[in-house]
Order: sequence, then C-alpha cells, then structure tokens
Amino acid sequence: MIRNHPQPSRRTFLGGTALATLGLATAGAGTASAAQPKATWPTEFQLPNAFLPEGITIGDKPYAYMGSRANGAIQRTDLRTGEGEILYAGGTGQIAVGLKLDRDGLLYIAGNTGIARVVDSRTGELVATHQLTEATGHFINDVILHKDRAWFTDSRDAVLYGLPRGRSGEIRALPLTGDWTQTPDVNNANGIVATPDGRGLIVVKSTPGELYNVSLRTGYATKITLVGQASVVNGDGLVRIGRTLYVVQNRLNLISVWDLDAGATTATLRTTITDPRFDVPTTAARFGNRLYLVNARFTTPQTPETTFNGVAVSL
Repeated sequence: MIRNHPQPSRRTFLGGTALATLGLATAGAGTASAAQPKATWPTEFQLPNAFLPEGITIGDKPYAYMGSRANGAIQRTDLRTGEGEILYAGGTGQIAVGLKLDRDGLLYIAGNTGIARVVDSRTGELVATHQLTEATGHFINDVILHKDRAWFTDSRDAVLYGLPRGRSGEIRALPLTGDWTQTPDVNNANGIVATPDGRGLIVVKSTPGELYNVSLRTGYATKITLVGQASVVNGDGLVRIGRTLYVVQNRLNLISVWDLDAGATTATLRTTITDPRFDVPTTAARFGNRLYLVNARFTTPQTPETTFNGVAVSL
C-alpha cells in the first residue's frame, strides 16, 4: 500500500459532506443533469492560447472544467455563454490531464508524473496533493469517481490507484492481471468508467485499442469482445450512460458508440460520431443531450500562439 499524505485543508476534505453524497450516483454514468442545453447555447468555446487541454469534466451545473498539460491550470467555462476563466493557476512542473468533479465540489485531477491533486471547484484552492507512485516511469492519466474512491489509470504501468474520496486513508494499488498484457514504451491504460452494474471498472487500452472489464475486488481484467469494429485504437476518454459506452478515439477524430451487454463482456458498435471541428479530441463529458470535448491538437505544433478550443456534439 502507498500511504496518503494530504496537505492540510480548512475542510479536511469535507469529510462528512462527501461521505453523505457517495451513494447518490456513480460518475461513470455521465451527468444526469435536470437542465438541458438550449439551442442558443454555444457549441464551441475558446481556451487560452497554449493551454494544451487534455481533460474535461462537468457536474450538475452548466460549467465545464478543463485541465492544462502546460502548467496544471484549470479553466472553468460557462456552457451557457462560452465564457471562461482560470479557476486554478497551476504552477511550474504541474500537469493536469484527466479530471472529475465530485458532488461535494472537489475536483480530482490526474497529474501525469505519479501525482493526483484535489482542487476546490468553487474557490480554486489546492486542497491536497497525493504521490500515487514514483515520478519517473509512470503516467497518471485519467480518473473516475466510483463508490468511496477516485480511481486513476497509469498508462505506463499495469496498476490502478484508488484514492479515498472526501476523507483521509490509504491509497489502494490494484495491479491489473488476467487478460491484461502491458506493452512497453507506449500508452496502455487510459480512459476509465464504472461498469453498468457497479462491480467493476471499464478501462480502455489505447495501444492496440482494447477494452477491459476490471474486477474491483481482484484486479482481474477480462478483455471485452468487440463486435462491429476490430479495435478502439487511440482510445482516450470514456463516457458511459447506462449500457451505452462512448469511446473518444483521439487521432482518428471520432467517437465510437458501443452497446454493452449486461455483464459488460461484449460491446457492439452502434455508430460513430465525427465532426469537422474535431482536432484530436481527447476526453469528453456529458451535460444533458450533449457531449463536450476538448481538442488537444497533438498533430499541430504546440507553440505559445497555438489556439485551443472545446466543442459540443449532440448525443
């Protein structure tokens, strides 16, 4: 086990509030917001130049939170207007990739170099920093909130890390076994969501493009049979709504949409979503009847003048 050493917080992780909300929903199912985006809401919004976006998350309110690979900053954008502001400034050496917003207002952020951070989405305060694993040889890439933990993927190691939500405690390291084979020198585990029955986690392996159903109890990874498409190569962010799984295939500039069987052991391709505004989208988040994505533009020179944006597509 790796011990959890949070920075002191004025709320001590909002312990009582967080624990009271854990059973309300599993974040892997997408945001079941009461509000629906209106036709007048923008379907494209700008991010700061050189922001280098990677992750996006949306809660019950119409605000998107996006992380920067440049310095770990977090941008908050009002989906109703497209206007945004920097919520958390980040810092030298910080990176923010995948992130998820909890019901208590805390943002759980994958920080690449073995790091996970927790930021208050209302104040921009850095609540805690956690060293999940060693800084070198690891890529903490994405996160899902499920039951009492935030589960992080490591693209360079066959281990998931479970950080307690809203409380102190030990970080759980869950090695991936079973059908999982780690491929050296490429990104393996990437996007992550809960299974429909809540008993496990679905993880996409970007290279060569596979989906796995991982037991939360043992870490045994069962390869999900794909029907209708050979692979989900370049699979990045995942969104699950019921038994529908959306896989963002970044460099292919598309989202593949899959129907899961009851046990999440087979996924059947239903359709694909493409859009001329896609420019290597990495992750997605649902609000109402839309998916919002950020364009990482990996195939474009990343200079101080490079522009970045987010876009929305209908479900």
